Amino acid sequence: MKSLIILIPAGQNNLSSVIGPYKFFLKANEYMEFTGREPVFKVQLAGVNKQLDLYDGVFSIRPHLHIKDVKKTDLLIIPAQAYSGLEHTISINKQCIEFIKEQHHLGAEVASICTGAFLLAATGLMEGKQCSTHWKASSKFHRMFPEVILQTDKILTDEGGIYTNGGAFSFLNLLLYLVEKYYGRETAIFCAKIFQVDMDRDSQSQFTIFNGQKDHTDDIVMKAQEMIEKNIMERFSMDQLADILALSRRNFDRRFFRATGNTPLEYQQRVKIETAKKLLESGHKTVSEVMYEVGYLDVKAFRELFRKLTGLTPLDYRKRYNKDAELISADTTPD
Repeated sequence: MKSLIILIPAGQNNLSSVIGPYKFFLKANEYMEFTGREPVFKVQLAGVNKQLDLYDGVFSIRPHLHIKDVKKTDLLIIPAQAYSGLEHTISINKQCIEFIKEQHHLGAEVASICTGAFLLAATGLMEGKQCSTHWKASSKFHRMFPEVILQTDKILTDEGGIYTNGGAFSFLNLLLYLVEKYYGRETAIFCAKIFQVDMDRDSQSQFTIFNGQKDHTDDIVMKAQEMIEKNIMERFSMDQLADILALSRRNFDRRFFRATGNTPLEYQQRVKIETAKKLLESGHKTVSEVMYEVGYLDVKAFRELFRKLTGLTPLDYRKRYNKDAELISADTTPD
């Protein structure tokens, strides 16, 4: 039987991403036994503390064993960490970071859940590789690990046995992916039905809320962001904005990207589409009206950009997230 270790780092404070994989793989094992086959994994929790209290002591985690007692595992899962203390989590978990590197060196596959990607990236194993995490943490991740290719639009990434996933409960899609790999499609379908998880969902774009990437100290870039956000309907170019800020276009782009993780044009597009999403979620404006309100005149360009950033067309987005969608008058905008 293979070994599956769910890592419990020092300061672990997210319970769902520990219980989730634990129950998921136990259920997959149960199905294997029910169908006359051997379970695939022995599932254990391993940490650096005998007990961790969460949520003011309402819940506790008591790992099965200390990480120093794990000789070799086949699959290692890193649960999510609290967004507000990610730097601190990394600083107090040098032992766990070394453990992850050692186990990977010995042949273990490694999967991180949501912001667990920060611990995984701190190992250096993700340099030059694609990685997903919660969209809310993307700016901080880019700043801390610029050498990692961040893909926050993806539900999961697979880099040859190193897996990451997006935010919150999308980790269930990662678990399905791993169950299908280790147990087979039949068992994955069974788990999808038991836990009521959509199969083969690969994008978290429609769930992203773009609040602006302000976690930096560059006053010039902050001023540029404010100008973009206060002039949603305007169709000024980034060359014009660079001139206003007395910067060359090349220096402006480089400086903006270093601070936010987006080029100025990408930032402007995200701000406009986020505004369009809010307009589509409430009220009775047609897609055409929303398009004009955020400064677009080309229907095709607006539709393609909206789909690129959300994974849905404007009409599909409105149908999914506007409770009055059916009451809105017929929208003749091409979809």
